[in-house]
Amino acid sequence: MKVAFISGTSIVNSTLFSSWEVRTVETKYGPVTYKTRGEHALINRHGYSFPLPPHSINYRANIAALADLGFKDIVSLNSVGSLKRELPPGTFVSCADYVGLQQGPATFFDQELRGGAPLIANNLIPQLIAALAPEFTIHPGKVYVQMRGPRFETKAEIRIVKDWGDVIGMTAAHEADLCTEAGLRYNSLALIDNYANGLEGTEIDFAKFKDLVKDNQAKVNRLFVRLLEILA
Repeated sequence: MKVAFISGTSIVNSTLFSSWEVRTVETKYGPVTYKTRGEHALINRHGYSFPLPPHSINYRANIAALADLGFKDIVSLNSVGSLKRELPPGTFVSCADYVGLQQGPATFFDQELRGGAPLIANNLIPQLIAALAPEFTIHPGKVYVQMRGPRFETKAEIRIVKDWGDVIGMTAAHEADLCTEAGLRYNSLALIDNYANGLEGTEIDFAKFKDLVKDNQAKVNRLFVRLLEILA
């Protein structure tokens, strides 16, 4: 099945894709390096040569590249923080909606008086949830709150947005908007790596976050093994 994957920090440290062919495609928004094997392609949203922080990612180039390569179905894995005590670190979710108020969304419509209805298609999610069970439990229908980054949110900011959604991150809303504009079907998977700053009495810093991501690496690797089997 022709499917492209978008991921980030979770694949940087993985050896699962080390044998995949590395290619670069030119788009009108800039070059994009990706990995490919068979009918699958993988983009590291942060880039491979010099990983970019979330607010500097060339989202338009990444999504344009997948459209130019003929992909229609996109499966994204995002690292997120939890805004709910009942969603602890290590939990997988799928987001069906999102909030992106802090900065304007990335768009292809810079020179056109045009916009579109927001959408996360999630057309593959029911199939993936069923096929991944019972090894993996995916909690669907969650709401993603997007912040700008690259710093984590203050405790005061978390107190404000904790009732807006279920998880918080810095990337997915941009990708979902662009996929919708380009006619691609965006499928959301996200792994909770931490509680949001101040939630459950926790404090977060970047060093702690990297340790939490490292702790979840084996789980991410296994998830991708299963995804590749299911979507073969």
